[in-house]
Amino acid sequence: MNKTLNIRIPSDIRAQLSALSKEEKKPLSDLVRESLREFLVVRRFRRLRGKVLPFAEAQGLLTDEDVFKSL
Repeated sequence: MNKTLNIRIPSDIRAQLSALSKEEKKPLSDLVRESLREFLVVRRFRRLRGKVLPFAEAQGLLTDEDVFKSL
């Protein structure tokens, strides 16, 4: 079930969203939902990465390249 959320955004962000909405021929609300989903995924990833990082560093995995070399 969808719920409504009212937010206030600066006019410059609204203008950018409106321009993107027209450019991509997508409703503004779809763009905002998509942006929020991506934001939440990135936040979750960063949190998990922060928890795993000490263990990876202990194994000598300091960069993404180190991880791929270990596979």
